[in-house]
Amino acid sequence: TLARAIARRTPLHPVATGYRLVHGEGDGLPSLVVDRYDDVLVVQLLSAGLETQRAHIVDALQELLSPRGILARNDPAVRTREGLQRTVEVLAGEVPDTIEITEHGVRYLAALRTGQKTGAFLDQRDNRALIGALARGRALDCFSYHGSFALHLARHAEHVTAVDVSAAALERAGENAARNGYTNITPVVADAFEYLRQARTNGDRFDTIVVDPPAFAKNRASVEHAMRGYADINRIAMQLLAPGGLMFTASCSHHVHVPDFLEVLEYAAAESGRSIAIRQITLQPLDHPILLTVPETGYLKGALLEAMD
Repeated sequence: TLARAIARRTPLHPVATGYRLVHGEGDGLPSLVVDRYDDVLVVQLLSAGLETQRAHIVDALQELLSPRGILARNDPAVRTREGLQRTVEVLAGEVPDTIEITEHGVRYLAALRTGQKTGAFLDQRDNRALIGALARGRALDCFSYHGSFALHLARHAEHVTAVDVSAAALERAGENAARNGYTNITPVVADAFEYLRQARTNGDRFDTIVVDPPAFAKNRASVEHAMRGYADINRIAMQLLAPGGLMFTASCSHHVHVPDFLEVLEYAAAESGRSIAIRQITLQPLDHPILLTVPETGYLKGALLEAMD
């Protein structure tokens, strides 16, 4: 099963050096996550039963891939519910704190021990390439984090404003921009909601916008609140789109399903007073398979939108 999961990722070799090798139940390996960052593997063992197989999993990964090192990012909260310790530890070989990976020609650093998820947001790779290829003019990247979307936007846009509440995250974004030779990205440390509202007050317009917020709905109880948050931020972003402008927006909340997401976008468009068209709906990439019979394997959904007026 592990070898089969790894073989499924072969089409990704020409376009990326960072991708998910095992997506838990989606690959028939419940509670196991394995991400590849160049020649290093980062694993998560998310259940007590799987933890008992740790040595066998490490041996199998070494035999199949011969990595330089294997790091366990066993720090998700779910391990606490399983009665397990939350730790970050090297299981084999050598693992650097950061490592450079490439995707569709763009280079950036993944923070293996401290970064979000297992070091980077690998699941947005295809969406970054999608909006990056279409970007133009003035671009805005909301919730920029380490600038992964901003880097792709910078290839074709005249200028990119990268907004994030974390100064440390934007400092890494600046390092990534320099790594690619991009000088057209301006970091702005701000709450994305407040930045968008102020931009609207100022009468700003952007030709390309990305809205990629963190999961607003952490559980079923928070779905209603999350829906209001998604509606609010998408409505304001739509109002900032220049005529003919493009916007990519996403939700990584598992509890917000595709119909819910589209309903939120429909509401946001109506409230924005703009004529907004859907150009494309996106789901998870090849390395994050969604099983039709196991809906829990799916969480990411996105939409490419166009301002028609």
